[in-house]
Amino acid sequence: MLIKYELIKKDRTSRARLGLITTPHGQFATPVFMAVGTQGTVKTLIKEELEAIGAEIILGNTYHLWNQPGPDIIKQAGGLHRFMNWDRSLLTDSGGFQVFSLANIRDITEEGVSFKHHKNGDRLFLSPEKSIEIQNALGADIIMAFDECPPYPSSYEYMQQSVERTLRWAKRSQDAHQNKTTQGLFGIVQGGEYLDLRKHCAESLVAMDFDGYSIGGLSVGEPKTIQNHVLAFTTPLLPENKPRYLMGVGSPGAILDAVERGIDMFDCVLPTRIARHGSAMTTHGRIIIKNKQYENDFSPLDHHCDCYTCRYYSKAYLRHLFKAEEMLAYRLLSIHNINFLLRLTENIRQAIKEDRFLEYKQQVYRDYGLHFSDKDF
Repeated sequence: MLIKYELIKKDRTSRARLGLITTPHGQFATPVFMAVGTQGTVKTLIKEELEAIGAEIILGNTYHLWNQPGPDIIKQAGGLHRFMNWDRSLLTDSGGFQVFSLANIRDITEEGVSFKHHKNGDRLFLSPEKSIEIQNALGADIIMAFDECPPYPSSYEYMQQSVERTLRWAKRSQDAHQNKTTQGLFGIVQGGEYLDLRKHCAESLVAMDFDGYSIGGLSVGEPKTIQNHVLAFTTPLLPENKPRYLMGVGSPGAILDAVERGIDMFDCVLPTRIARHGSAMTTHGRIIIKNKQYENDFSPLDHHCDCYTCRYYSKAYLRHLFKAEEMLAYRLLSIHNINFLLRLTENIRQAIKEDRFLEYKQQVYRDYGLHFSDKDF
């Protein structure tokens, strides 16, 4: 098996699990948060900064890299690892989520999806074969099968048709995959809020024997109760000896809830996106650094944080940078926010190791001032 998952320990009081994933570019412990490098870069940060805060795997976005600079150029450069100067593990998504979230006008057929570019209006077509062709050229360690991402809510009838299409596209993704010795391929479980469709999709994908499995179609607007219910039902249907990946989730409460239900991998643009708007994650909740209350506050963002930003800069200085619209502000808050989530998952792993995950989760909820809705993040 190209992508190796080793189950190290299960938590005694939940389905949380401690694991180790091996890819052609290294190993990383799970549960893990993966920073998103949409266009071949985690916005504003360089390789050395990501390495310093302990990032072992990051993401590239197939849709955006397909359009700029194009897979041919990246392949000529020696693949995405060399092109972006990253020698640790990489994952690329299928591009499907961007097609369904960015394109206002699209036509879904059995062959694939025709749509207009979200900026220039060019007509584009993405199919399972095209998605895999692009991802093969990019060369990430883990790539994703092409799937349909229906909105929430969707009717049962539509979701049923969508799941069957996703399963056919998953098989076509497998058949199109040319780099089976260097790139692991994950299947994506869809089915919306309908548990029988989730079961059918998961069992069908498991029978296809993918290198890992993602749960898609969550964190798309559904209530938190539905997300957790679907996770609790779906995760046990997936193999214990392969990675489980919840796509597009990055808030502390949602990560903790998903780990409790057996998820290993997470990704989200949240830490860098809110950083660019002046928000920082701290052990006492969210800080809006642009607020006037920090004008004369010369303490760090978080006394419990060991990141570069908290070691060397104060809230007052960071507020000044934002008020002055200095680019350094986005960089320093991005370092802090990604570090925050990496430390969170590191602490989760330690808690699982010591059989105190639920105790740690309760502590985080209490310290961060989180509620079940997780609105603070």
